[in-house]
Amino acid sequence: MTRKGIGRRMVIRGLAASSLGAAGLARPAIAQAPWPNRPVKLIVPYAAGGGSDTLARPWAEKLQQAFGQPFVIENRGGASGTIGAEAGARAATDGYTLLFTPNSALNVVPQLRKVNYDATKDLMVIARVGDIVGGYAINASVGPMTLADVVAYAKQNPGKLAYGSSGLGTSTHMRLEVLKLRTGVDILHVPYRGGADALTDVLAGNVHMMNEIIIYPHVKAGKLKLLAVSHPKRNPEFPDTPTMTELGYPNSDVPIWYTIWAPTGTPREIITTLNRKIMEIAATEDMRRRLREISMAFPEGDGSPEAVLAFYNTDTEANARLIREAKITLG
Repeated sequence: MTRKGIGRRMVIRGLAASSLGAAGLARPAIAQAPWPNRPVKLIVPYAAGGGSDTLARPWAEKLQQAFGQPFVIENRGGASGTIGAEAGARAATDGYTLLFTPNSALNVVPQLRKVNYDATKDLMVIARVGDIVGGYAINASVGPMTLADVVAYAKQNPGKLAYGSSGLGTSTHMRLEVLKLRTGVDILHVPYRGGADALTDVLAGNVHMMNEIIIYPHVKAGKLKLLAVSHPKRNPEFPDTPTMTELGYPNSDVPIWYTIWAPTGTPREIITTLNRKIMEIAATEDMRRRLREISMAFPEGDGSPEAVLAFYNTDTEANARLIREAKITLG
């Protein structure tokens, strides 16, 4: 081979080595691209169409706008939210699968039966994203038009009224139990896979009562009668309906509040980035308006993960007391 040919071959090898070196350097850069650089999944542990789904959708839209990547809702209903909660707890810790859930799947159901996750060990809280301003509603054809009427009717007809919930051990179930405990009435509990399924039967008259935010359009339509609001403040959309406290039943609201969690091990910078962005979004008038439209309220005060976890612990203790006092079981 001529000297010229040898020289040419050495040049080619040098270029190839340079290309491989550049490719090797490029790989870490791709791996370290800012989060998120692809779609993020939000696991909602209840069926589509219920209160959880209703709140998750505007948040998914706002987060997608904020980060420039799709935030895709995946409804995994069943077992009172524990199927979806476990999926969230067992997800990869890369920040691309998050759990969007009400509190009950994490701090009510686990006190009533064994589950395969522990929120304080398997999950990291990101932010609190809304509280339900729900209330008790009854099918307008049943007869009772006030909570006092319902209590009187239920005492005269024990077990005749039926109440639909999102499932055994959910906060909507707990709201029935606290009503029974405070008033001494006997109302039949009928659990469903989610609030949407319960609503279908309430509207059909197969069951008579429920307590979810998805009741409100039907209250406005006259199909359901709103009896009382389970929240410290009245619902602005229904200013004439009193709260449980105003009706003489303090400490009976059983808060239903929503949070976003990541599996333990998710990088802290992702948690911090999401928390800050959620706080920014929640401060906008547009998001506040959208929450009001679906009868949700954004909590005031410290929204840091540490503060949310402290509230989680307080709420867990409150639910434990209710479970003991009302002797609630899933049997």
